[in-house]
Amino acid sequence: MMELEVIPKQDTVPDFDPRGIQVQYMEYGRKHYSGDEIIEDLIAKFLRQIPSGVDALLYLDPDGEDNWLEVLCDGEWLALGFCGDFGQNNYYSYNPDFAGKTDLTGLKSGGQSPVEKMLALQDIPTGVKAVEYFIRTGEFYPGIHWARQL
Repeated sequence: MMELEVIPKQDTVPDFDPRGIQVQYMEYGRKHYSGDEIIEDLIAKFLRQIPSGVDALLYLDPDGEDNWLEVLCDGEWLALGFCGDFGQNNYYSYNPDFAGKTDLTGLKSGGQSPVEKMLALQDIPTGVKAVEYFIRTGEFYPGIHWARQL
């Protein structure tokens, strides 16, 4: 099991620009979007689709190579995984109810690696808020627990 440092959720979420877009490149629905293609309509459609199931990558890097958030949801579980600095700086959504347990969700990271329940959320609406916060600010949503890979 990988070693993790838990970053507890905060009681308050800072205000952010509800129309800001920090994501520079998206892989979603077997399509790629970049720059000016990432518009409000696309973001709204994406956020609405998450609860019914999604597998997407959101990049802060305009070339779609580094600093990305993987968003996985099957309607029951939602997992967020951030890969930064080409895999040297990784963060995951964290579920303290499953801390230290090896139970798996049905989600597959990268289409193949099973995701542990301790790294996935059951509160889908809050998970969607976390995704929107990342899109708008390029930062981790403080309203959920995160785990940093050591």
